Amino acid sequence: MLTLHFAPNSRASRSLWLLEELGLTYQLNRMDFSPKDLKSDEHRARHPLGRIPVLEDDDISIYESGAIAEYILERHKNGGLKPAPEDPCFPEYLQWFHYCEGMVMPPINTIVVHTLLLPPDRQDETVRGQAERLLAKSWLPVEAAMVGKDYLIGDFSAADTMLGHACIMSQRLGIITEEAFPLLSAYAARLLARPACAKAFSA
Repeated sequence: MLTLHFAPNSRASRSLWLLEELGLTYQLNRMDFSPKDLKSDEHRARHPLGRIPVLEDDDISIYESGAIAEYILERHKNGGLKPAPEDPCFPEYLQWFHYCEGMVMPPINTIVVHTLLLPPDRQDETVRGQAERLLAKSWLPVEAAMVGKDYLIGDFSAADTMLGHACIMSQRLGIITEEAFPLLSAYAARLLARPACAKAFSA
């Protein structure tokens, strides 16, 4: 049985979203995004840094949302959401799947730290501003790639659960707007209209 250790407003939403899109059976251990739950001895036994998501599959335990996605797709894919290696879309799929953590999430993390996590007297407007500009710049190639597409590689794929999650978060942070990123704004709305995505973000 798959068990997903989950906290809202986190990368764990990607894992829940993928499980839902694939129609897989799983148990959800919902925790609060707080040291009380995440830094507990019980959870540190699952993840040494006390973070989420963590996926357990019987005696297997794995963390990192991208690794979890790849594990689910290879061991429990139930129909795919990943093009075959010989598919012409496969290189593009890989690019956008990994673009999320490589380019988009680092500035998102900085923005969140300097708006939500640090007390006001420790927040740095200069650092936050630099991160906001970098995040906006990082979305420009994705906006260009969305011309004529509903999803990142045409059809919906697991890359959308990764980078699409970051797109929705960037919209909520005020970086992706209809004026600056009309295609990505429409893309985010399209994603949130999917029942699996809506469930993951409301869990």
